Amino acid sequence: MNSGQYVFAQAVLLLPSRVFDRCVKVFNGNKGVRHFTCWHQFMCMVFGQLSNRESLRDLIVCTNAHKPKHYHLGLGKHVSRSTLADANERRDYRIYETFAYELISQAQQLVVKDQELASITAGNVYALDSTIIDLCLNSFWWATFRKAKAAVKVHTLLDLKTSIPAFVQITPASVHDLHELDRINLEPGGFYIMDRGYIDFKRLDKIDRHDAFFVIRSRDKLGFKRISSKTVIKSSGVLCDQIIELTNFYPKSFYSKKLRRIKFYDQQQNRTFVFLTNNLELAASDIALLYKYRWRIELLFKWIKQHLKIKTFWGRSINAVKTQIYIAIITYVLVIILKSKLKLTQSIYEIIQIIGMSLVDKTPIRDLFDNTENQDIKELNNIQLKINLI
Repeated sequence: MNSGQYVFAQAVLLLPSRVFDRCVKVFNGNKGVRHFTCWHQFMCMVFGQLSNRESLRDLIVCTNAHKPKHYHLGLGKHVSRSTLADANERRDYRIYETFAYELISQAQQLVVKDQELASITAGNVYALDSTIIDLCLNSFWWATFRKAKAAVKVHTLLDLKTSIPAFVQITPASVHDLHELDRINLEPGGFYIMDRGYIDFKRLDKIDRHDAFFVIRSRDKLGFKRISSKTVIKSSGVLCDQIIELTNFYPKSFYSKKLRRIKFYDQQQNRTFVFLTNNLELAASDIALLYKYRWRIELLFKWIKQHLKIKTFWGRSINAVKTQIYIAIITYVLVIILKSKLKLTQSIYEIIQIIGMSLVDKTPIRDLFDNTENQDIKELNNIQLKINLI
């Protein structure tokens, strides 16, 4: 990294500016703009994410304190609160959505994939889930969720081998999770791990017809007929491994093929889980292990809500909310790219904290982390499925 540049400028050099310019051109983002371009808006928003600003006013106060450095930071000649607010309200959020997917595509080529998951299957493994972000109903009237509550829902498909979101869709919170299964481009040979809220046998049949696999928790009351059973080693936690057929009229009319039903006991949580899958080849313990990794998407949601700004918004329109969420995703992916390219041993949490404190320093980024003792900080000690492999 260039030691003559500010840390923020060194970090954003990893962003493909030409790709960003193409995204802006597609949606005419700079039409009628004289000074404060989409790139300047984008830089201000990324700066706010990395520096952990609480509000738009907070961001402007912070950046204007370094006004002589604006040009070298990429923020433009002058930044005012009204100018940035107008840009967030009016400039098409699809610029940042499209750029996020371009950056994700590049990041997936750089990040070293999880070896444990790679040893189970050569295909990609995805977890599909959503999180709700609460909003003030008086300010965000368009996001009505309940009688006295507003919210948006962020639907995410997480690539579990790289921990990078492969698909992000923002909708009103009233939109059911099942509808997002219709938007996903299914990959042959890929695994899609879901909780039981996604059970819809018509859509599961669609996954099967695309030569992809699903692993999903079963409902408590599922009508089925056992066709055969495999011998299991109960000390591994696998209580049964069955081939079944659905018996209820509507589920069977949508999914008439054979299914695999696996019952697994988690000793640590003292809970029993029942999984359904269309994969008939993998070991039952591997199916349970794949579902265990679904917890990474929960950790991603908690991490982003804690360390990036998607709970307080710097604009009130749906366009401003989507713009901020997609730029938060871009910031997260940027930190992952930085970690991969510099081969950093620190966690994502440590990296974003160190960079956030050093944005206007001229220290080479590499030196920031070479002089840092790795504390191996564990932010969340969540209980997960315990797999005993024999």
